[in-house]
Amino acid sequence: MSAAAQVQADLDRLLPLLDALLTTPFREGEAARLGEAMRYSLEAGGKRVRPILCLLAAEAVGGTAAQALPGALALEYIHTYSLIHDDLPAMDDDDLRRGRPTNHKVYGEGHAILAGDGLLTEAFGVLATADLDPVRRAQALALLAEGAGWRGMVGGQALDLEGETLAAYDLDHLRLIHRLKTGALLRTSLEIGAVLGGAAPEEQAALRAYGEAIGLAFQIQDDILDATATEADLGKRAGKDAGRGKITYPSLLGLDGARNALSEATETALCHLASLPNRSSLAAWARYLAQRAK
Repeated sequence: MSAAAQVQADLDRLLPLLDALLTTPFREGEAARLGEAMRYSLEAGGKRVRPILCLLAAEAVGGTAAQALPGALALEYIHTYSLIHDDLPAMDDDDLRRGRPTNHKVYGEGHAILAGDGLLTEAFGVLATADLDPVRRAQALALLAEGAGWRGMVGGQALDLEGETLAAYDLDHLRLIHRLKTGALLRTSLEIGAVLGGAAPEEQAALRAYGEAIGLAFQIQDDILDATATEADLGKRAGKDAGRGKITYPSLLGLDGARNALSEATETALCHLASLPNRSSLAAWARYLAQRAK
């Protein structure tokens, strides 16, 4: 089976589990317009990469997708909040996300900020109240806080903002930014899935390393697409990084160099899967993410 076919089979099998519960917490409540704003971004589609990787990580170590479902929901809430906030005028100032107006364009900046805040807090709520082994639940909560917090995704976003004004900006600094901004939550997705699926310590370490490698590959491919794809291809503004003066892998390495770095990161990811009992889906996802067109 090709990587794309395996990925589609995984999506067909796992997305219904996620979608059945994803917007449930935001359908009833006193702040009805805020609930609508949160659902607007959750229902915009997207690749659902992080929650699916979480479910697949649980399966890769011999667990079940059902065991990891609370973690998958939490990860998608975190990711969606980060996109809402990234699109704000104070951050990336984007008008389009997944082919639709961004949250603040529809609901206003105040409600967009609060929608992000609501999703962030719900992520911890869904994990904290899930029927999970207490030790595993505590580990998953700690991993989520690390990956989403100032030593992870939020810290990477801060460095990215600061980087727009730096006079000197080398490859090591770029790698640091993306290890935090993009890689941390991807890595955390694999780790949470591993913990909730009952992974042995060496299996969790392997999935952490795999997550770090695909996080790098994902960001390199994002940079390549931003430099080469059209707005219609991406469903969002193309060329925005160059327009804001951001340093990217193609700007530092050239397109050929960036593609070589992408290939190296993908091969590194695949190597880390060798010891896992059920690795075929995660191997296919590593190849697919490096080849995706948006």
